[in-house]
Amino acid sequence: MPTIDWHDTLAELIAHNSISSGDPAWDTGTRPVAEALANRLEDAGLTCALEPLATRDDKVNLIATTGGTASITNDSAGLVLAGHLDTVPFDPDGWSFDPFTLTAANERLYGLGSCDMKGFVAIAAAVASEYTANQLDRPLTLAFTADEESGMDGAQALTAAHQKLAPYCVIGEPTDLTPVRRHKGIFMETIETVGCAGHSSNPALGANAIDAMRVAMNAITELRAELAATPAPGFPVEHATLNLGAIHGGDSANRIPARCRLDIDLRFLPGEHIADHRRLLRQRVADAVATTDCAVEFSELFDGTPAFETPTDSPLVTACETQCGREAAAVDFGTEGAFYNRAGMASVILGPGSINQAHQPNEYLALAQITPMQRILHGLIQQFCID
Repeated sequence: MPTIDWHDTLAELIAHNSISSGDPAWDTGTRPVAEALANRLEDAGLTCALEPLATRDDKVNLIATTGGTASITNDSAGLVLAGHLDTVPFDPDGWSFDPFTLTAANERLYGLGSCDMKGFVAIAAAVASEYTANQLDRPLTLAFTADEESGMDGAQALTAAHQKLAPYCVIGEPTDLTPVRRHKGIFMETIETVGCAGHSSNPALGANAIDAMRVAMNAITELRAELAATPAPGFPVEHATLNLGAIHGGDSANRIPARCRLDIDLRFLPGEHIADHRRLLRQRVADAVATTDCAVEFSELFDGTPAFETPTDSPLVTACETQCGREAAAVDFGTEGAFYNRAGMASVILGPGSINQAHQPNEYLALAQITPMQRILHGLIQQFCID
């Protein structure tokens, strides 16, 4: 069977627009890119399955297996290499290169998704293709999902359909080749104060929604200070965070505003839960706004991603630390890791590239990280798939 060339594969992956976004003007599917990659994997001898999400046929997960008693539903042994096939949108004016053409310059590979995370997907596919099925005593599985960037629907669908694909899972998000075993959870909320419009010359003619939002924001910032008082050693930001991200209210200086909207995100610690934080936030805001003459409405801007933690004594954490020569770390950004852990797959986040390049104009993957990533994956496959 022919092996896969990672560079050619990455060029093909980047050439496919697989942007996922809550904005329909940007949103596309992953079926074309998944089919292109599946063709390469099948030519290399892997067994592939394309699994569309329930809501849209063009949003497709790709699962490929090889070795051992490999099957799409195997749940007893082996290793999963996981990633996502979608990317974020891009700012056309910010790019010096065509985002959909892999471009080598300055010892870097530029392209939309080169770092986050089509680079890892191409490397993992190529490394997997170097093993014939009879060389692997336990299955090696590639799990590549849709819509990680806009809700993580792909990972949730995949783990609901298959539960435990293997005992261990490496998720190749950009970590600069440092294993990550913990990250914060996140949810986003919309808070809207509702008053009554009126002429600004007489405050009694209306109920000022912006004034009510000011009271709500005082309660929110008090909550933020309480969250920051709980230490989280090891994280780049060593506490939970709450960001007031966008605010819109009123329409004219001489009208009492009837509505004001605030969007926030809250990033919380392992061991804590989305529902608890959302309930506390809403209660604090509702109590504060009750002191005004306005009402308040809440809605989920993003229902959330759970916090993630794999124990330090997990064999996969130890193996990744050994292969990388670095102690496992914690990060503030979110991944699909919590969903894989919940499905019984002890997971580590480990990939080439830096999160500082993700979601940026002129996104790139440093060439110097390719060979080390290949070596790390070979070492993990040797340990978890070969007796």
